[in-house]
Amino acid sequence: MQIALTIAGSDSGGGAGIQADLKTFQRFGVFGTSVITAVTAQNTQGVRAIHLVPAEIVRAQLAALVEDLRPAALKTGMLGTADLIGEIAAGILEHRMTRYVLDPVMIATSGDRLLDRAAEQEVLDRLVPLALLVTPNLEEAAALTGGAVGTPDEMERAGQRLVEAGARGALVKGGHLPGDVLVDVLVTADSVRHFSHPRIASTSTHGTGCTLSAAITAGLALGKNLDEAVAAGIDYVRSAIAAAPALGKGRGPVWHGV
Repeated sequence: MQIALTIAGSDSGGGAGIQADLKTFQRFGVFGTSVITAVTAQNTQGVRAIHLVPAEIVRAQLAALVEDLRPAALKTGMLGTADLIGEIAAGILEHRMTRYVLDPVMIATSGDRLLDRAAEQEVLDRLVPLALLVTPNLEEAAALTGGAVGTPDEMERAGQRLVEAGARGALVKGGHLPGDVLVDVLVTADSVRHFSHPRIASTSTHGTGCTLSAAITAGLALGKNLDEAVAAGIDYVRSAIAAAPALGKGRGPVWHGV
């Protein structure tokens, strides 16, 4: 059995973060491990409190896992501060982990900020060059590339900038595009691929970014190539939205057991 690792924050509501990642790993048939970077108090309506895990504890978690349960692929989600970003970057380099999916979590679906503004440049400088794939949404892509990102052409250009910054691939997610047809754009040094699909009318979209990056990580751990892992991840998230149980009073979670 292959092992996948998530380095991210805990979501007490169970729909995003570590909880979403581990559920997704389980569904794809890989063994999930975790390094927790933050504990959050949140539900479908928003984030109420965040407690960051000290850097030395994050370092110890990662070292323990690599020593005994080395992952075939890993992802990062909520990292919170420049210090934690630096810690994770150093760990990925030290332990020579190359199948790395970077989900640059900056703002929650509820609108709550999950990354210090001062740390955004650290994501670009320290983590993007290590990534096999970066998976920003429109707002995150704009923050990382310094330009407007609101159309498929602009998504493609943002993806190209991220590849130029060192990532081997960039999946710019179009979930916030207007209209009935959404487009996700996958850019590598050699190709550009558009994934077009009809919008699913649902308010159960909490944790979709975490779930997608976890699904792609699981696919990579299983030996899929990048195109295959991305396509399977997108299909899984769409099915999970369609099957969502409509829990909570806000943006509900998807159904990871689909």
